[in-house]
Amino acid sequence: MCDAIVYKSEESNLYYIECDTQIADSLQKHLKMYRVRRKIDIEHVGDRINVWSVFDSTDEYPDKKDSTDVKETRELEGMIFPCSTLSGKTSKFVDSVMIYEDPRLPDLGLRILAESQIGGHEIIRHLDAGVSENVGDYKAFRYKLGVGEGMHDLPPGKALPLEINCDYLHGVSFHKGCYVGQELTARTYHTGVVRKRLMPLLLDDIPDKPLAYDEKILNESDKVVGKFRGCVDKYGLGLMRINESLSAQRLSVSGINVRVVKPAWWPQELQRETVLIKDTK
Repeated sequence: MCDAIVYKSEESNLYYIECDTQIADSLQKHLKMYRVRRKIDIEHVGDRINVWSVFDSTDEYPDKKDSTDVKETRELEGMIFPCSTLSGKTSKFVDSVMIYEDPRLPDLGLRILAESQIGGHEIIRHLDAGVSENVGDYKAFRYKLGVGEGMHDLPPGKALPLEINCDYLHGVSFHKGCYVGQELTARTYHTGVVRKRLMPLLLDDIPDKPLAYDEKILNESDKVVGKFRGCVDKYGLGLMRINESLSAQRLSVSGINVRVVKPAWWPQELQRETVLIKDTK
């Protein structure tokens, strides 16, 4: 239905759900419909709590992770956990400011929930030294990483979980019970064949006019190898056919040359042993 982040608060029976503001009312209605007879209150608090992000945008592209990071990512692949539930180090609660590590990806930095009257300078006081209030473009930063977010990048009812990297970003579980669409997602996951994924794009030129959503991305043979999702300046996001786009000699969208990047945070491909069975007949 939509991408969302779940936060565990200091109170034992209280969770926050962050989602795109355009779908908040629909999500609230959906959750209320499925609470059945449970004594659960579901309240919209978007006018009382703001969401902040603290991230380091100094690198053009994050460096490749060491073997420890890769191992941890692989162990957590295909699992879901709310913010602050993995360890006590992942959250901090000070003066109505709730600080969490982004559960999707370490490179995304911190996610902060704060009451609406609290400003950025007050939040910075509770963070480690070296944090400034300079407003970087969070959307451009996400696109550099190849992370989609919200209704524009991930249209409701159209985005398939594995194609938008949910299995790499702790957004889909293969260890729980049934849910709508679970059969297709699980079958695709266990076969190990995902041909298309969201990937970061680097444009040679900044477009003079906005590029159309789903604009075709072509290779040197004018074959469609991807679909455009969005861009900020020269940084873009596309749903790409992985093998075809990485092996292409040239890629372009609306006449602008682009380069596709395989994110460093994707888990390393496991070497699968091939067992040859001799015909004994």
